[in-house]
Amino acid sequence: MLEKIISLSEVSLIDFLGVANANINLLINAFPQSKIIARGEQLTVRGSNDQIALVEAIVNSCVAHLDKHATLTEKHMQAYIDAVLNPTGEETDQPWVEDKDVLLFGNKGIVIKAKTPNQRKLVDAATTNDIVFAIGPAGTGKTYTAVALAVKALKNKEVKKIIITRPAVEAGENLGFLPGDLKEKIDPYLRPIYDALDDMIPAEKLKFYLENRTIEIAPLAYMRGRTLNKAFILLDEAQNTTSMQMKMFLTRMGIQSKTIITGDKSQVDLPKNQTSGLGEAERILSGINGIAFVELDGSDVVRHRLVRKIIEAYGKQEK
Repeated sequence: MLEKIISLSEVSLIDFLGVANANINLLINAFPQSKIIARGEQLTVRGSNDQIALVEAIVNSCVAHLDKHATLTEKHMQAYIDAVLNPTGEETDQPWVEDKDVLLFGNKGIVIKAKTPNQRKLVDAATTNDIVFAIGPAGTGKTYTAVALAVKALKNKEVKKIIITRPAVEAGENLGFLPGDLKEKIDPYLRPIYDALDDMIPAEKLKFYLENRTIEIAPLAYMRGRTLNKAFILLDEAQNTTSMQMKMFLTRMGIQSKTIITGDKSQVDLPKNQTSGLGEAERILSGINGIAFVELDGSDVVRHRLVRKIIEAYGKQEK
């Protein structure tokens, strides 16, 4: 009797094994002539060479499914078992729906996709351009969509890391009185980024990514002097960058990297004598091949219905 150890370190064991071990029990019952033992982050399979190969194929399919969909039910496990053990070669029913508009599947099977025409434009622009500016008011999903694109690129191994940054303008003088170092001072202002990541990546894996710096969230000041290769780089709240900061950020981009810059030109918090780097970049860089600008507006607001009306009202007042 042969033995094979399959590592499960890349997935959530709770999700893989299922509620009350329902998923793994299905796998065990499907191979009565083999012995399958789940212990720690390993799955030990004892049996014939053919049986071990079949079990490994099912496990690999389930791991890939978990990585993409972030959930694995008994129906999913049974579908993969049937697909491997089906001797007729006929297609088996898949208890999930493939949707080309889906960016990724978040925690607990949350479907994350572009919800408005301009959000779809942002997704399309990021596919065909290496630098994309997403400009629009609060609540239009520009940051959330950008984070989803970054996580998708990481999952698909298109990049090795995600870098997310923003200027520390809003806190002004009060930053100096907050406890901690500069990163700890800026973390509360990066809360929307963390919230988005919480939706998209299981807690254990997100903690691992943050600890080993696969995902790095840092203030803009930490970007100076760096070259970011094979990375997905996101600059949030870009309307609060100065001209020099925007130029510094854009020139950090290394080979095989993508950059998305998000901002709202109606919420500039810079001193009146300073020019917003976002507005200036739009004037200077428009027309360059490989750089795209996507405008979002009130029609893209995906928050409470009153948010759209508030944005429209303030827009009229400013005009």
